Amino acid sequence: MGKRRVSKISGGSADSGKRNRALAKIPKKRAEKAQLHIEATFNNTKLSLADSTGGVMTWSSSGALGFSGTRKGTPFAAAKVGELIGDKAITMGVKEATVFVKGVGPGRESALRAFAGKGVQLVGIHDVTPVPHNGPRQRKPRRV
Repeated sequence: MGKRRVSKISGGSADSGKRNRALAKIPKKRAEKAQLHIEATFNNTKLSLADSTGGVMTWSSSGALGFSGTRKGTPFAAAKVGELIGDKAITMGVKEATVFVKGVGPGRESALRAFAGKGVQLVGIHDVTPVPHNGPRQRKPRRV
């Protein structure tokens, strides 16, 4: 019998080194009003902070924080991304933000709550999830 390998299983938390590196790259651009775009899919959650004209100032995703596989789409990972973008927004001087949510993933609400918990006032929340009007083309009728 050989040696037993002891491995630690992390509790699904983000990599602290990647979080520190993400906070170190804060842009020098400053704005008091901003737009927060949340894209929540079943596999990942992406957040981008833009100025009032729509130019992206900073962004992050749960994959960029070190979550991998199925953990990227969890509400916990989305909350960590929301906290990171909230910290970046505070250092850039953002006072109020308008939120645009896109997608039906499990992280859409937790990312928003974590961002709002950092002290940025939310002006409005808009759902911009694309909804098909008629869907794809129907199948041709079956001939019997």
